[in-house]
Amino acid sequence: MTGQSDGKTQKAKAPAQRRGRKGFVQAGSLMENRLRKATEKRGFAETRLLTDWPHIAGVALAGIARPVKVSYARDGFGATLTVLTDGAHAPEVQMQLPALRERVNACYGYNAISRIRLTQTASAGFAEDQATFEHAQPARPEPPAEKLQEMNIAVAPIGDEGLRQALEQLGRNVLSRN
Repeated sequence: MTGQSDGKTQKAKAPAQRRGRKGFVQAGSLMENRLRKATEKRGFAETRLLTDWPHIAGVALAGIARPVKVSYARDGFGATLTVLTDGAHAPEVQMQLPALRERVNACYGYNAISRIRLTQTASAGFAEDQATFEHAQPARPEPPAEKLQEMNIAVAPIGDEGLRQALEQLGRNVLSRN
């Protein structure tokens, strides 16, 4: 009798497991493995340090400095975070290093970073535009003029100005997709 009930529970569990794998997938999970591989080459165990840098360092500091590499000591005690900044802002960043180290270690959850090393470069880097510090939004291509005209004709009869503007922006976003 116990053999039969075990077979039934196994059958009951199987559809639930299959059901969990169908449906929508989070966008972040699609890039997780590739992002992890790319960041591990530079020593970043936490990808959050790169993706959430403005939140960790603060918006003002993130605008003038960015993390480049984490290198680990041979004896395994503490790591060194290399931060890139331009020469004019280096003294300002240097003053904020103790607080930055605390915030970075809070991101890791333990004292992973024992030292922060500053690397100075021109704001454009060694090659043209290689080391930009601003966090720009990706630019979308402009949609075709014919499609924009059709969209404007479609939303023109809407009386509410806010709704019409929102629909126009939605239409631009949809039309500018590749």
